[in-house]
Amino acid sequence: MTRILGVLNVTPDSFSDGGRFEDAGAAIAHARRLRLQGADVVDVGGESTRPGATPVAVEAELARILPVVQALSSGGIAVSIDTMHADTARAAVEAGATIVNDVSGGLADARMASVVADLGVTYVLTHWRGHDLALGTTYGDVVADVRDELSARVDAVVAAGIDPARIVLDPGLGFSKDADDNWRLIAGLDRIVDLGLPVLVGASRKRFLGALLPADAPMDARDHGTAALSVLAAQAGAWGVRVHDVVSTRRVLDVLDAVGAVERRPAPVVGVADRIELRGLEAFAHHGVFEHERRDGQRFVIDLDVEVDLATAARGDELARTVHYGELAEAVVAAVERDPVDLIETVAERVAAVALGFAAAQRVRVTVHKPSAPIAVPFGDVAVTIERGRA
Repeated sequence: MTRILGVLNVTPDSFSDGGRFEDAGAAIAHARRLRLQGADVVDVGGESTRPGATPVAVEAELARILPVVQALSSGGIAVSIDTMHADTARAAVEAGATIVNDVSGGLADARMASVVADLGVTYVLTHWRGHDLALGTTYGDVVADVRDELSARVDAVVAAGIDPARIVLDPGLGFSKDADDNWRLIAGLDRIVDLGLPVLVGASRKRFLGALLPADAPMDARDHGTAALSVLAAQAGAWGVRVHDVVSTRRVLDVLDAVGAVERRPAPVVGVADRIELRGLEAFAHHGVFEHERRDGQRFVIDLDVEVDLATAARGDELARTVHYGELAEAVVAAVERDPVDLIETVAERVAAVALGFAAAQRVRVTVHKPSAPIAVPFGDVAVTIERGRA
């Protein structure tokens, strides 16, 4: 499952939405919208990295981002801090951020690697060739060059103490790369993924996407292209995508996940019991061992297989001899959203009991996914699966 990082620019001059969320209240409200729309992480930045942007002092950057990071993390929202400054990274992590997203790959601030190593958080290391993004765009094979330069930076930050299991790579689309370089990197993304580390792709609303549109097209017209690139990134094996418009990317990735679930499902075998399948039932509930999980709640996704003698139902064309899947779905969601418990294992047992309460159900297989589980390291999915039958 590809993660979505929702972009939150707490700046007056970012290329896409500069000034819209400079106020902390507006930024916090937008971050909550991003989370509800399906962002797994909110990526908070207090300094624009667009070409020609004015550098920001650390004090000013901290004044912009700290109230936002504190409010979001205390509300149970996973936060990434987008910064090139080690002091900002430290302060943001102390305020609750769990990821440091450094577009300079540790080159802008020589202390960044040692600070991140000390903090013990996930580190997004981006391919970068300097502050002037118009320079350094000469490549032989851009994919090979970016791959080699990323590998060299990984060696450097690991030597500085960063745990390689906490490193995420970003090929740096748009950073010292022209449009053709960006397209080649996207086409060859699997070669970056083959380095064996998680990969984050940040293509959202960038200039090379705008070049495909009429000159007067608004910035958000680039969201369709961004969503398409999110699919390509996911298919290449990317761990995550960083986007401004979460809704469009969430929808296309949900479609991709649904197709993947079908591909992974074993083909029917002669002799296997008839069954009714429900996939991707969504519920919002307050289960979990942590206080913020109980307080703020999170999304749960349920997959369900119910063994039923469908031949009997079909011969008589009688609903009473099968399981009404609409009623089953509603009953399952209601059961999941009931009083909170600590473990998703308990939630799974609750769902199994509900399904076996239908007279025609003989055996059930229940999987409860917890896609927003509070896990500090990058992960694709966490789930519990149980099988239960009638006594």
